[in-house]
Amino acid sequence: MRRALRQGLMLLVFLWFCQLAAATPPPDAGVPRGLGYGDAVILGLVEGVTEFLPVSSTGHLVLVNHLLGLNSQAPAHDRQGNPLPAPDAGPPLSVKALADAYAIVIQIGAIAAVLIIYWARVRSMMLGVLGKDRAGLLLARNLLAAFLPAVVIGLLLEDWIDRHLFDSLAVVVALFAGGLLMLAVEAWRRRRGAVLDEGPDLHEISLRQSLLVGLLQCVAMWPGTSRSMMTIVGGYVIGLSPRRAAELSFLLGLITLSAAAVYKGLKGGAPMVAAFGLGPLLVGGLVAALSAAVAVKWMVGYLSRHGLAVFAWYRMGLALVVLWVL
Repeated sequence: MRRALRQGLMLLVFLWFCQLAAATPPPDAGVPRGLGYGDAVILGLVEGVTEFLPVSSTGHLVLVNHLLGLNSQAPAHDRQGNPLPAPDAGPPLSVKALADAYAIVIQIGAIAAVLIIYWARVRSMMLGVLGKDRAGLLLARNLLAAFLPAVVIGLLLEDWIDRHLFDSLAVVVALFAGGLLMLAVEAWRRRRGAVLDEGPDLHEISLRQSLLVGLLQCVAMWPGTSRSMMTIVGGYVIGLSPRRAAELSFLLGLITLSAAAVYKGLKGGAPMVAAFGLGPLLVGGLVAALSAAVAVKWMVGYLSRHGLAVFAWYRMGLALVVLWVL
């Protein structure tokens, strides 16, 4: 317990300072601003470090946007200062809407890092689709089954989630509740004695188990919950070891995050680039890729040895700090 608390405090301090590094006094909330290269580096770093850790990258990015002053509801302007036209005769695009879209699009960098690290798995799935690798085909089937609930529920609830859950208080609630859930699940896993048991490989789980993981992943549409956390918890529930559960989270993220990034890019990419420029988008994605590669490599070993407790304490500590600041 002491080790988990100490490590949780260290992680809390590290990630919190990543955010405070940009906490220069934000502009007046009514004055729209752009997104510069310094903002892009900070957002890319926070995205890459937190995307595959069970601490909620979206939640952190919502909070960082608040610190950077990118949560303004003022109408967005292009880099020449001209108002951006409203999409489909709807309400004008706000700075916050474009910053939220930016946070999702730079996930492409984190996706690229996982694609490289787990290329052997990806290659196996590609061969499986071609009928040359049975295990790869089963793995691709399982990942697709786990992805489908997010497609259905995400499309149905997208507008409602954007309107009601992308705010700092909602993130705080999700961070704290997720920490409690992880402590409970970790205690349950250890009581079962499943600490050293490797469990089944990812291609050996059933379609029903894959769908269950996919349904749990949908809970993470609430910013602050963490897609990675819910996927790892789902992996525990279906009997995977911590290492396999982390791998499932990474590989499922390739599909889920890619779909979300492409969808947001097609839907709001043009006005986002017009407002922020292409350079900050590329820089944010590159920083996200480099930091995600480090985080993924570290997490697999750490989770296998120590479990989820340190992340749970970090989430609850961060929630209390942010609640106090707000």
